[in-house]
Amino acid sequence: MAPFERHVFVCGNRREDGHPRGCCDPTGAEALHKAFKQTVAQRGLQRRVRANRSGCLDQCEHGPTVVVYPEAVWYGGVTVNDVADIVDQHLVGGVPVEHLRLADECINSATCAHKPRRSVTA
Repeated sequence: MAPFERHVFVCGNRREDGHPRGCCDPTGAEALHKAFKQTVAQRGLQRRVRANRSGCLDQCEHGPTVVVYPEAVWYGGVTVNDVADIVDQHLVGGVPVEHLRLADECINSATCAHKPRRSVTA
């Protein structure tokens, strides 16, 4: 079998209600991951694209978070309704869905405007 051309990692991390960083899968139903797997299969891409449930991607403030490799395109605020757009436009068409894409300065940055400010104590 040929290697996968792309991997889609769907954050499935859960935190308690009201956590200040938020939560990518608050119900634990894995609806977003299931939607990616189903849509990939419907488009006949399952031999080329692998949709994986991941643990925390540490982009909680932008969640639910999805990342597509090898391009390293990060998406935030993804809903089940966005899955077909990501699959059709990005995975099939090769063009990232810009309105869902996280800004480079927000990825793995302690200074992202979306992250809560932590107080510094002496």
